[in-house]
Amino acid sequence: MAIKRILVADDEESIRWVLSKALTKQGYQVDLATNGQQALEMGRQKHYDLAVLDIKMPGLNGLDLLSRFQEERPETLVVIMTAESSMKNAVEAMKRGAYDYITKPFDLDTLDAIIIKAQKAADVTEEVSRLKDEIKEHYQLDRAIIGQSPPMQALYKILGKIAPSDVTVLVVGESGTGKELVARAIHFNSPRLGKPFIALNCAAIPRELLESELFGHEKGAFTGATERKTGKFEQANGGTLFLDEIGDMPLELQAKLLRVLQEREITRTGGTATIRVDVRIVAATNQNLKKKVQDREFREDLFYRLNVVPIDLPPLRQRREDIPALVGYFLDRARESYQTNARSVTPEAMALLQNHSWPGNVRELEHALQRAALLSPDALLGPADFPDLLNEQQADRNETSLEGLVAAKLQSSLAQLDIQEMNNLYDMVLHQMERPLINIVLDKTRGNQVKAADVLGINRNTLRKKIQILGINARRS
Repeated sequence: MAIKRILVADDEESIRWVLSKALTKQGYQVDLATNGQQALEMGRQKHYDLAVLDIKMPGLNGLDLLSRFQEERPETLVVIMTAESSMKNAVEAMKRGAYDYITKPFDLDTLDAIIIKAQKAADVTEEVSRLKDEIKEHYQLDRAIIGQSPPMQALYKILGKIAPSDVTVLVVGESGTGKELVARAIHFNSPRLGKPFIALNCAAIPRELLESELFGHEKGAFTGATERKTGKFEQANGGTLFLDEIGDMPLELQAKLLRVLQEREITRTGGTATIRVDVRIVAATNQNLKKKVQDREFREDLFYRLNVVPIDLPPLRQRREDIPALVGYFLDRARESYQTNARSVTPEAMALLQNHSWPGNVRELEHALQRAALLSPDALLGPADFPDLLNEQQADRNETSLEGLVAAKLQSSLAQLDIQEMNNLYDMVLHQMERPLINIVLDKTRGNQVKAADVLGINRNTLRKKIQILGINARRS
């Protein structure tokens, strides 16, 4: 975290003027407050990386203001200014959580040294926080990639082999299969653990901004570039950059990405200096990149540069045996995150979940379980808690039932006719249905009309009349 915004609070106008001019000249954004109460209100409205507070101010003094900042804005580093170099003031300031203190009169070099030291402290604090988050995420990640099916066992073996190296990986799979989870698993089990993991969805960024997101830009590089910006490559330096939906990257940008992968250096948009970067690339797509190469929509040389180790993630429908474990995991997460009661599902509900095709894969399953757990007060979820799946199952049954098949065929056939101009539709349809039905039954009974009449549930004489009327050849070889 770079120190950018500084709050200066002092009731002496000359001190405020000197500090504002000096700090602004060094590139900091400086806001000024004339008393403690004003400084407190400004701190509530904006985030400040550093606050320089005079110890004696009307209303709310510097030490009391420091305490309020510790309560309300603990992330802001505070430097206390005091005109009295007494041990009492220094001890009290440090006891209340000041980062440092400075005695008036002071030269600006002394304040510069404190700010530089504060910057280093902020960097260390940010690094510790990031490491804590990564450790927590690593723990959650170990639980999140779930499954003992053969495809998942094969995935674990591949991850174990490639994670320790710096080899480039291309993860291919349908939407919702967990491509980013795999990328994070590679990072967290590599020597780059502790360094940044940066993710960028190439399909989510407008084409005109994607280059800046990747490589950064200099101030004034284009309209709206009011300050320098570091791109994802610089942010991921030393760590891993995950490029999701790589198949959507524009061709002109693919050439620049290829050069970065080859040279290991970037140039910010609008800049001339080259910057060395040490980044491991994990890319992902739900598209057929080989087909896009053939269609000249993706560079062949970039494809082979990315496709060093391909990982093909199976869709959930190909590993249905993992669904019970996933159900347990997602219900546990729902209880932790939303304080829901659901702990498991009935056998009937599990069968419903395992029979669903899950076009949205694991993500769709997670959302279905979250929704059911939030809406149901019960500890055990049943089929009724998944109404969308029940309706879909019923629709599938209707489509595959005899009535459903007949209805679909009739719908298709009658669409070509103007039925409002007809007056014998019922007889016509029955006539066309009876002939194939009686023929099929006679085939099955090898022409035995007595048996055929029993199967059809009609009188033998009725069957004989229908054979004559419909012109059916009753003899079967």
